[in-house]
Amino acid sequence: MSPKTYIHLVRHAQGHHNVSQANHVFADPLLTPLGESQCAALRDSFPYHDKITHLVASPMRRTLYTCLLSFQPAVERLAKGGKKKEVVVALPEVQEVSNLPCDVGSAPEKLHQEFDEAGLVDLSLVKDGWQDKHSPDSPWKPEMEKVKRRAEKARKWLYELAQQQQDSISSAMAGAGAESQADGGEQQQEKHIVVVTHGGFLHFLTQDFDGMDLNRGTGWDNTEWRTYEFVTDAQGKDGDVGLKETDESWRKRKGSAKPLTQTEQEEIMAAVDERLTQAFGDGVRRVGGKRV
Repeated sequence: MSPKTYIHLVRHAQGHHNVSQANHVFADPLLTPLGESQCAALRDSFPYHDKITHLVASPMRRTLYTCLLSFQPAVERLAKGGKKKEVVVALPEVQEVSNLPCDVGSAPEKLHQEFDEAGLVDLSLVKDGWQDKHSPDSPWKPEMEKVKRRAEKARKWLYELAQQQQDSISSAMAGAGAESQADGGEQQQEKHIVVVTHGGFLHFLTQDFDGMDLNRGTGWDNTEWRTYEFVTDAQGKDGDVGLKETDESWRKRKGSAKPLTQTEQEEIMAAVDERLTQAFGDGVRRVGGKRV
């Protein structure tokens, strides 16, 4: 029996760029002290640390540190029980949408300098050019179709990760305490994948623009997390892979409210497309409507 997979999507904790619009000029900013406190609160309240089988994060510094701090119990367990110490996979496809300085990542060599010593982050997928969000042919440029394509690619990558052999669960669960092993038969039938990414990109990844605030660029709060399951067509990984929020996750935040209709989703997407074109259509970074 294939293990049931849950995808826990998380927006990063507060970064310095979240404090004010003027701070959008900071390149690849770190977390604020409040952001670090938000990570501690998430660490203490997240109920599935002992079930996490994979940790994935955008290669931006704020997302990597949010993952390492918020899911520290799982990081330590996976590093202890796995075949390699690198347990957080940095996935460029889930980086933020815009090309403002705060949303452009650091060069791979800089990330290696910062994270290799601890040895907990797998940067093998972060190649030269992943931070190029201005070149006309760059797949990372903030254009609606390009962002949608990399969101689709990210969903397929996560789906393929979840299809890995059952052996990966046994390895991931190694080092868990006796209490978490007690009902191992049930736990072995589940995979819990955590993905730490960005507020704007989360709408594209989930294909859900409900709550999208165009002024904030997202409807997600810092360190907010929601749980999803995969939705696939008969072709599986050869076709598009969707994400559907679980009923429990939806009720926790929305109660009995009804999801948006497809028409309403498309209307919001059109507004987002217009905003992207206004802000980045000429390939020039803008903060508060001004060129930077």
